[in-house]
Amino acid sequence: MFRRRRGRHAADGREEDLEAAEVESVEDTGPGPWDAEAAPEDEVQRVDLGALRVPTLPDVELRVEADQNGQVASVVLTDGSSALELAAFAAPRTEGIWDEVRAELEANIRGDAGVVEQEVGEFGPELRATVKAPDGSKQLLRFVGIDGPRWFLRATFTGAAAADANAGPQLAESVRRTVVARGSDPMPVRDPLPLRLPREVVEQAANQD
Repeated sequence: MFRRRRGRHAADGREEDLEAAEVESVEDTGPGPWDAEAAPEDEVQRVDLGALRVPTLPDVELRVEADQNGQVASVVLTDGSSALELAAFAAPRTEGIWDEVRAELEANIRGDAGVVEQEVGEFGPELRATVKAPDGSKQLLRFVGIDGPRWFLRATFTGAAAADANAGPQLAESVRRTVVARGSDPMPVRDPLPLRLPREVVEQAANQD
């Protein structure tokens, strides 16, 4: 299912690019993202990263940054003109946390002299922000949050899809078709859900070192 395209070792971890060998067309089964307990039995191929099962769609590249033990630090999808970072966190059983997280994000961005606006998009309330990049240039960001059963999924868009939600349709579809596997272990609210590379990818990388 996976092909290691290239790897880059660094002091803070390992970056691997993954892609599916084949992607089949599927019938629309309704909007997501889904909890693992309620995910549809569709034909979408997904990369199992533990708490996140990320779909592999045409013209979308999946890039995963992980350490040598396979512990994942970031999950990014790109279509060439836009990028999407996915992150999943523990949440309370009885209420969502996106309202609170969104308010904190807005305050932090304004505190760093950024510009931020609240809008309503396909997934509900979201933030669009202009912040200063490390090189001093201005960067556009669009933050989307989805509250699930005991989990929270944050999707951060950069590039063309940060300015125009219609600019990255395959990235938005990636969010819809993502599955979150929260697990039953108790976790502090807002702790990142554990992510890991598939075992075969870790073994393949070890054999090539």
